[in-house]
Amino acid sequence: MIFCTNYTFGLLIDESDAFNFTDLTDLTTDTDDYESDLGGLCNKELVRQFSKTFEPPLYWIIFVVGALGNLLVVCIFTTVRNRLKTMTDVLLLNLAVADLLFLGTLPFWATNAAQGWVFNQAICKGVSAVYKINFFASMLLLTCISVDRYIAIVHVTEAHNYKNKRMLYSKITCVFVWLASCLLALPEFLFAKVKNIDSQSTSCVMVYSITDNNRTKVLVLALQICVGFLLPLLVIVLCYSVIIRKLMQARSFEKHKALRVIFAVVAAFILSQLPFNGYLIIEAGQANNATITNCEVMQSLDMAGQIVKCLAYTHCCLNPILYVFIGVRFRKDLFSLLQRMSCGLGLVDNSKLQQVPKRPSVMSDTDTTPVFSL
Repeated sequence: MIFCTNYTFGLLIDESDAFNFTDLTDLTTDTDDYESDLGGLCNKELVRQFSKTFEPPLYWIIFVVGALGNLLVVCIFTTVRNRLKTMTDVLLLNLAVADLLFLGTLPFWATNAAQGWVFNQAICKGVSAVYKINFFASMLLLTCISVDRYIAIVHVTEAHNYKNKRMLYSKITCVFVWLASCLLALPEFLFAKVKNIDSQSTSCVMVYSITDNNRTKVLVLALQICVGFLLPLLVIVLCYSVIIRKLMQARSFEKHKALRVIFAVVAAFILSQLPFNGYLIIEAGQANNATITNCEVMQSLDMAGQIVKCLAYTHCCLNPILYVFIGVRFRKDLFSLLQRMSCGLGLVDNSKLQQVPKRPSVMSDTDTTPVFSL
């Protein structure tokens, strides 16, 4: 997700999302109201109240559910498996870490939406950067996972012959993903600031210079849309299209299960990310040429942006299900982990623990049958 974009998935313009169209004309005013088509100011108090009511509870729900799922993934890799055996393992572990770090910023944004930014500017920049780094990392890792599945299923022989090299390539790929994500998050280091909303509260937002005619703002948004959505979408659709054609040719009784999983993966990505990125495209167009001046329309767009952003964040909760626990091997590993925990608490006799049989990993490098197994 990921993802996630904070992922906007990380809101590139205004992390509070009550101000997305506010700074189109003047970033220095304290009122931050909209310029309406009537030549006056359009009060955005309704948007702020909607943000205070809507965003905090959803952020906390996404945080708790996503953290539990991704922590289970990390625990399985570090306790049950003990080591990373395949390229898929490396990518999935990094995806879980990226989602966890991203989720770790949501309590800050929940506080920001509920009562304003109560922390200092250094934390504002740091949280904004961590949020964006892990948003891009999650999206790029989802892209790499789709490529890995393509290689493992479509080019089975080559994948098996170069298995050891693929482990090295996976580590290099992850290093590149994290470095690229850090570079893509530079705007957060540069432009995230604590800004006065009114005389009583502040917010951590992206504040761009008004001297460049919003070019920086449009560029940052374009980067978000292209790298955080269009590139992953293109690669995911292409890879899974070829995988579907390959599976249709196979005579496997699990073929239909595999196809259902593929459709679930693609549908979850599109349904969670498309609405928010469509909103970002509107926002970029508005920043480049403010064509929307009706007060009610701008307020509605801001509130819609908050809704689709939260929808995009849910991908962090879906990733452990779609990419990990849907596989036979991971379900057995989860059962083994729960048995160990029960044994440690004295709920299960240690002698009754069953040895988990060794089976191919979900998305195995050498076996296409359990790759998408349910």
